[in-house]
Parts: sequence; C-alpha cells; structure tokens
Amino acid sequence: MRLGEGWLDYELIDTSAGRRLERWGDYLLIRPDPQVIWKSEEKHEGWREADAVYHRALKGGGSWEFKRSLPAEWTVSWGGELELFVTPTGFKHTGVFPEQAANWRLYRELIAAARREVRVLNLFGYTGAASLVCLKAGASVCHVDASKGMVALAKRNASLNSLESAPIRYIVDDCLKFVRREARRGRRYEAIIMDPPSYGRGPSGELWRLEDNIFELVCECRALLSEKPLFFALNSYTTGLAPSAAGCVVAEALKELKPTIRSDEIGLPVSESGLALPCGATSLATF
Repeated sequence: MRLGEGWLDYELIDTSAGRRLERWGDYLLIRPDPQVIWKSEEKHEGWREADAVYHRALKGGGSWEFKRSLPAEWTVSWGGELELFVTPTGFKHTGVFPEQAANWRLYRELIAAARREVRVLNLFGYTGAASLVCLKAGASVCHVDASKGMVALAKRNASLNSLESAPIRYIVDDCLKFVRREARRGRRYEAIIMDPPSYGRGPSGELWRLEDNIFELVCECRALLSEKPLFFALNSYTTGLAPSAAGCVVAEALKELKPTIRSDEIGLPVSESGLALPCGATSLATF
C-alpha cells in the first residue's frame, strides 16, 4: 500500500467502528468510513472533544453536528508547497482527499523528469489538487469536472497557490462527452488523470456508474494521448474494486501502447494504532 504522507496540517488520528478521527489544521472532525470494519479502544480525547461529527441518515446522505463554531472554510498545507481550502460539505467530504498525496508525488516526479512539454488532462478534477501539483511541476493542464461549484473551488485553490495565471483551462462538462469532442478537435495530451466517482450525474443529468462506464471512457481517452505519452492514471474509491481490476481496465484499453502498469492500494497512516487505512485503488500506466 502506498500512503498519502507529507502533510503538515492533516492527520488521521484514529479509526474505530466505521468512523475516522481526523485533524484538519486546528480542527478535529469525525467522519464515517465504510472501510473501518474494526473497533478500537477510543482512548484519544478527540473522540470526545471533536469540533464536528458527520452523522449518516438512515435513508442516505447525512449532516454535520457542530460541537463548536467552525469557519465555513480554512486551509491545510501539503509538503509546504501546496495550500488547499477545507470546506465540510453536506455529503461528508471536505474538498480534499489526503490519501491522493501518494499519487501527487508520482505525477510531480514523472513530469519533472520528462524535461519536455507535458499537457495534462485531469478528468473528474474535483477541487484541483492534482491539477496544481502538475502545474507546479511544469505541465499545462486541462481540468474537467461536471460540478460548477467544484470547478469554482479549484480556481480558488489555484489563486491560493498564486497559480491563477498558470497555463490551465477549466471546463464544466460531462467527462465522456468532453473527451469525445476533444478527440474530434484533434487535441492531444501527454498525461491523463482520472478520479471518477462510483456514481454521479453530469451537468445535464447524464448518469455515471463506474462499473458500467469506466472501460468505455478509458478506451475513448486512447485517442487523446499524444505520439509520445508520459502516463495515464486511473483512481477509484469504489468499495470492492481491487487495484488489479483497475489495472486490467487500463491494460486492456491501452494495450496497443504496451504500457508498464503499476496498480496499488492507497491509504493513510493511522497515528494511534500504527495501522494503514485503505482508501482506494490506483493504477498508473507509464510509456
């Protein structure tokens, strides 16, 4: 398992009974996590003194219980080089997936080592952390997400890092439709990153189910890779999807390019127990 490390302002303190206790800057949050199927002694005082707890509703969704008054947003730092806004949302997320730091390091290293022009397509780009890492490494980026609100926050994260004038395009669109249009326009990229949800809808109500749609999307992306591609990354949070399954999707869709594929679990170190919490699957193809 590769761990999302290097955080200055984030810590996964403890895990127990379907929940995780986390420090986000100066604030302690408790959030549900279906991967935590064990129960530990909840000795850390944060379990009793957390600033906010997210409770799932019986019929889906949920809401935050705020024990103390919190700002609407604040920032956290990764590696002393990336600042990101934290915003507790109504669907438990905070705008940051800290385990993805395990992938950010690889993207940065691959782009920096290439010593050539690298154009990155970031699909399902969310709030833009991966886009910013690629920009800082010297790439140009096209950032695509179906949510207008997430793209707006990605732009604010860019400004937070003094990258508002960096070479990046922001697109609010359904990813599959955008990829097909880009192919018709003849656009090409040296690197493609995609971080698709398990389930979602596009801006015009397009239905997305990862198990039904992911192979088609990866196949369509083949036409967008340049003559000298650098890497292709597929990430997933779908429970039960093995890293090897993600690797098979990428290997089969891109087999003509004969990629070298590395598939892994990604996760986070747990401070109290010394465990590593599994958080998702990732497959990285290099050429």
